Amino acid sequence: MARILIADDDTGVREGLAEAVSDLGHETVEAADGETALAAACQGIAAVLLDLRMPGALDGMEVLRRLRDRAGAPPVAILTAYASSTNTIEAMRLGAFDHLTKPVGRADVADLLGRMLRAGTAERLPYGGATEDNPDALIGVSTAMREVQKIIGRVADGDATVLVTGETGTGKEVVARALHRFGRRAAGPFVALNCAAIPADLLEAELFGHAKGAFTGALAERHGAFREAHGGTLFLDEIGDMDLAMQAKILRVVQEREVTPLGGRAVRVDVRIVAATHRDLLVRVRDGAFREDLYYRLAVVPVHLPPLRERPADVVPLAEHFLARLPGQRRLNADAASRLLAHPWPGNARELRNAMERAAALGRGEVIGAADLAFLDGVDLRPGGTEDWLAGDLPTAVARLERAMILRTLRETEGNRAEAARRLGIHRQLLYTKMRQFGLAMVSEEKTGTVRTADGRDSEPDL
Repeated sequence: MARILIADDDTGVREGLAEAVSDLGHETVEAADGETALAAACQGIAAVLLDLRMPGALDGMEVLRRLRDRAGAPPVAILTAYASSTNTIEAMRLGAFDHLTKPVGRADVADLLGRMLRAGTAERLPYGGATEDNPDALIGVSTAMREVQKIIGRVADGDATVLVTGETGTGKEVVARALHRFGRRAAGPFVALNCAAIPADLLEAELFGHAKGAFTGALAERHGAFREAHGGTLFLDEIGDMDLAMQAKILRVVQEREVTPLGGRAVRVDVRIVAATHRDLLVRVRDGAFREDLYYRLAVVPVHLPPLRERPADVVPLAEHFLARLPGQRRLNADAASRLLAHPWPGNARELRNAMERAAALGRGEVIGAADLAFLDGVDLRPGGTEDWLAGDLPTAVARLERAMILRTLRETEGNRAEAARRLGIHRQLLYTKMRQFGLAMVSEEKTGTVRTADGRDSEPDL
């Protein structure tokens, strides 16, 4: 039996978690605010379940920060109804054991506590200060994107080389910028170089620089991308298109952290390397087009970004994010959200951003409807339509069916969530969670003309 601290300002949530933990054979200690939680954490606590939003001077993030500064601190898991890329990444880099979105089922509590108690005290990660979302924020509420956010939080402060893979337009550079922005190198430069956009005979000088007079036309010294990124992060995009000769030179730099400018002497560089490619590098290794040793040097921390069609829960949040960056206060109505969810998005997030810019430019009102998205190719969500219900893995297929059923039921009940939950045979709290997950929170407000944001924040409590 272990002592588990449950810190949450919602009495119902605390009691529900305490009951689940007690049923697992553990003793519980409850706290309704940050100050009480910090004091209770000194009382032989083996693990902490911590809410982010709590009253008083200490919110959950500050409690986590102070706990992780203590020697021998217990592992801490964040449970929040308002998960975002910022608080997920920040919590993980502060040393949180995990970051889950409420409501959390009993099976999830059992699994989480089992992992926390087996792990013992989690390794503390250094703190570099919270950072708010910026226009390049890593938007995503799907399970796949939350896992990406957690990886970023765990490795942002280190120097390990990261390899980001995914189709064109999935946001690989956004991941690289998040690694830089949330890490200890955030004050240093971020230098991005597209290896596929530069001719092979010029790429070496772009990467390593050259001395004055190194060749005809070299009228001045040039530092090159590696030295320009000294103290910061170098993002090598589309590294899979680099020729073999240049791969050998990159391998040496990755190993030695030393560059030799054309016509100059070797120079030490302090740089974190993040590489990205839309190609399958293992296939290219097998075909002899990519060096195996370089692949393993780059893929110390692999991060894969699934295509947008495999994470439908991210479509509406991303669309609203792109709209928020444009002039005006445009928003989506329920029909527009449905149209977006029906589109396969072969161009991924980049195509979605362009679609939002086009709809905003051509639309006449503040609310964007399905008619403003007529340029998209529609996809029939009904069984037997053009949607491939069996595409992807089992969780993806199940999520596709859940989204379609919830959307149809909400339309049939004219947004009445209580009636929709009854027809679907699930609890309302689970319905609210699914609506946030699939970006459908606005559907229930359509009768009043109000459009909810895709994070689903409303006045009704969640467990």
